[in-house]
Amino acid sequence: MTDQEYMNRAEALLRSIEIQCDRLNETTDVDIDNQRVGGMITLVFRDRSEVVINLQKPLHEVWLAARSGGYHFQLDGAGAWRDTKSGEDFFACLTRSVSEHAGEALTFQPT
Repeated sequence: MTDQEYMNRAEALLRSIEIQCDRLNETTDVDIDNQRVGGMITLVFRDRSEVVINLQKPLHEVWLAARSGGYHFQLDGAGAWRDTKSGEDFFACLTRSVSEHAGEALTFQPT
């Protein structure tokens, strides 16, 4: 994968997260403050806890840091972001992490 292909897919992932946070804020009682600075999104919750998603351009990875730990994701052959250790899908990990921080079941999915 070229650097440009990585950036196109990684930027689409970040945009999807922003859109889904906005949707959740409009359709539920959850309050997720999503702050984007360059290749990083910080999701801040009512209790001031955070989930941070950032691009690691030299490695062609997306990193997610949450209360439960840190995760590194790379694109697989089918175009899904997969954890480099467990193989877990990015959106499954994000769903689990955000639900834990928000204190209620929320869902993120590929768009």
